[in-house]
Amino acid sequence: MRIYQCHFCSSPVYPGHGIMFVRNDAKEFRFCRSKCHKNFKQRRNPRKLKWTKAFRKAAGKELAVDSTLTFAQRRNVPVRYNRELVATTLKAMSRIEEIRQKRERAFYKNRMKGNSERDFLRDKKLVETNPELLRLREVEIANRLAKEQAAAEEVSEEESEEEEDMEVDSEEEEEEKLQKQKILLKNKKRNAKKLAF
Repeated sequence: MRIYQCHFCSSPVYPGHGIMFVRNDAKEFRFCRSKCHKNFKQRRNPRKLKWTKAFRKAAGKELAVDSTLTFAQRRNVPVRYNRELVATTLKAMSRIEEIRQKRERAFYKNRMKGNSERDFLRDKKLVETNPELLRLREVEIANRLAKEQAAAEEVSEEESEEEEDMEVDSEEEEEEKLQKQKILLKNKKRNAKKLAF
């Protein structure tokens, strides 16, 4: 079972999925879904549609030139079976995948590096042009602080009430203990009298 690549958007086409189109010259085109197939039939250029891998690579949004990507290319060269070669190839495949993912993460971080500065400048400009936003923010903060203080006061009141309840409960428990002790003493005296007779 082989996982093919969509000819149009380059997403994976798993076994039993997708559409295969065979041209008159016997070339196979595999598509992941009807959307890709229809766009292919309409002779659309995948590099001009933003949702395709071709566009993302052409626009510099994804890693396009890297040595790890060349390993994934298909080679139609027959190789005699060798157990050691297969084992080393499988190890190498997993290692290459790790390296590729690491490089993609680094590429993404590098690409997104300037965004925080840009966002900060945009926000600064927004505040300079609309100073009333800051006043609204101050009002929101004041309201939130007032709510937090009210909540804290309620919690402290509840705690004090609980402490009072606990004191009352403790007094009641002590009284109950004393009554139980008295009852036990009476029972002991009765038992002693019965034994004496």
